[in-house]
Amino acid sequence: MKKLIWCLLLAPFFCAAQSYSIKPLNEHTKTSLRGLSVVSDQVVWVSGSNGSVGKTTDGGKTWTWVKPKGYEKIDFRDIEAFNDKQAIIVGIASPAYILKTIDGGETWTENYKNIDSAIFLDGLSFWDKNKGIIFGDPINDKMQLLKTVDAGKTWQDISANLRTKLTKGEAGFAASGTTIKTLPGGKTWIATGGTVANIYFSPDYGQTWQVFKCPILQGEGSTGPFSIDFLNERTGVTVGGNYLKDKENSNNVLLTNDGGKTWKKPVSPVSGFRSAVTYINAKTLIATGTSGTDISTDGGQNWKHISDQNFNAVQKAKKGKQILLAGEKGAIYQLTTN
Repeated sequence: MKKLIWCLLLAPFFCAAQSYSIKPLNEHTKTSLRGLSVVSDQVVWVSGSNGSVGKTTDGGKTWTWVKPKGYEKIDFRDIEAFNDKQAIIVGIASPAYILKTIDGGETWTENYKNIDSAIFLDGLSFWDKNKGIIFGDPINDKMQLLKTVDAGKTWQDISANLRTKLTKGEAGFAASGTTIKTLPGGKTWIATGGTVANIYFSPDYGQTWQVFKCPILQGEGSTGPFSIDFLNERTGVTVGGNYLKDKENSNNVLLTNDGGKTWKKPVSPVSGFRSAVTYINAKTLIATGTSGTDISTDGGQNWKHISDQNFNAVQKAKKGKQILLAGEKGAIYQLTTN
């Protein structure tokens, strides 16, 4: 206790703040990783280009890589894993696929296929072990919405539930599969960008929707929110920017305290374009993108740059403390504290 009091009193002068770094767990695999699902400290699944799906059951010490037969050229931009045996992957563009495995990736079942030339699925999220939702770019100005209530065995088209038409040039980004966020009880947030940026919110499993303006950088096809996360039904964060100018940071991170209705800039921003963000806890957040990674330890108000390395996705374990980043050439890194 004496040591703690001493540290608190003299912290500005003598007690060093906690520092963060990243270390590699996997590199030089021929796939661009964008799908990331950290189930626990031991079980992690990833997915990406060239039909690739990776899995570890020992915290990243060893990885098993598979390519679902018949889908070797598909870009699996998002993945949701439930344990070391069950996972769902999403192939985004025409033809768009949703596949599921129940045997650890040895075999896969095709549970959805869409050959519409305009189909483009952006992100997947689950409210619980059975109920989940996928959203995609608009077709005839209507956001595409798919819902499952049987753990991904079947998918229902619920696009008609969102009556608001999207603006021309407004769509989602599939940079990390995290422009959609769900919380237990049916709450759902979806972020769109491009010509305009909006947050679409549903309180009831996608049955009804509200639309809120998102004042992040927007106006071009390469701009907007690329990731959102919510700590609870009121406290949230969004990151993005312009992926073609990934070192610019004029307006690429915003915070909300009212469930996404309104957004404010932090005191100091992230260092550039960011394609993924997640809460580690109420005070600590991590954001990453092609121009590096930043950490906030005060609820997102101030950000510190910790790495210049290129990543697409970041996620904390659903059950555990493991925090992983994934990106190009099969790069999978672990966030560590010193």
